[in-house]
Amino acid sequence: QVQLVESGGGLVQPGGSLRLSCAASGRIFGIGVMGWYRQAPGKERELVARITSTGSTNYADSVKGRFTISRDNAKNTVYLQMNSLKPEDMAVYYCNAEISTYWRDPGANYWGQGTQVTVSS
Repeated sequence: QVQLVESGGGLVQPGGSLRLSCAASGRIFGIGVMGWYRQAPGKERELVARITSTGSTNYADSVKGRFTISRDNAKNTVYLQMNSLKPEDMAVYYCNAEISTYWRDPGANYWGQGTQVTVSS
C-alpha cells in the first residue's frame, strides 16, 4: 500500500555534496516523523537525522553542521542535504517514515530500499 522511494545517491569526492530525496506514495492518510538512517558494511544501522511533522529536527553528532534534513508535506517528501562529505559518510542511506494509512490509524514505520552514497577520491 505504501512505498518509499529514495533517489540522489551516487559517487562524490571528499568535500563534495549530495542531496537525497525520499518520496512516499500509496494509500496515505498522514505522515508523522520522517528520517534518514545509514548503514556501512560491517556496522549496524544508525540514525542520521529526523524531522517531525512540524519541522523539529535532530541530528547525529557526526553530521551536525554538515547535513540538513527538510520535508515538503505537500509532496510527502523528505530531503537530506549533505555537504562537506567525508569518507566515513560512505554507506547505504535508508529513508524512514511513520505513516498512517487510514483514519484513526496511529501509524507504522515504513522503509525505503536504500540508496548508496560513496565518498572517494
